[in-house]
Amino acid sequence: MFKVAAIMVLAVGVALAFPSDSYKSDPIPYNYAYGVKDEYAGTDFGHSENSDGSTAKGSYNVVLPDGRIQTVTYVADHFGGYQAQVSYQGEAQYPHESGTPVTFKPQASYQPQNSYS
Repeated sequence: MFKVAAIMVLAVGVALAFPSDSYKSDPIPYNYAYGVKDEYAGTDFGHSENSDGSTAKGSYNVVLPDGRIQTVTYVADHFGGYQAQVSYQGEAQYPHESGTPVTFKPQASYQPQNSYS
């Protein structure tokens, strides 16, 4: 009986000696934002986020091909997970004619020089 009690005390002591979450670190607050607008390619989007170290809040937006702006506003943490609200601005536009196609200027073709002539 004494050996069983000693082994149990030893097992509890070893379990308490190790941290319960060895990967846990102190939360670090941060914030960032960026935006991209390329009229030639028709790209227009952005994202911003801030965090107090435990909860992240932010939003991102994109101009859709139909002309509307889609905005996603979200909150994320370890308890509630990722919670997003999606909204749209503007009215979808579907033109009858296509616009000017995106074209690229041709590059000069590569002509290797043969040094064995």
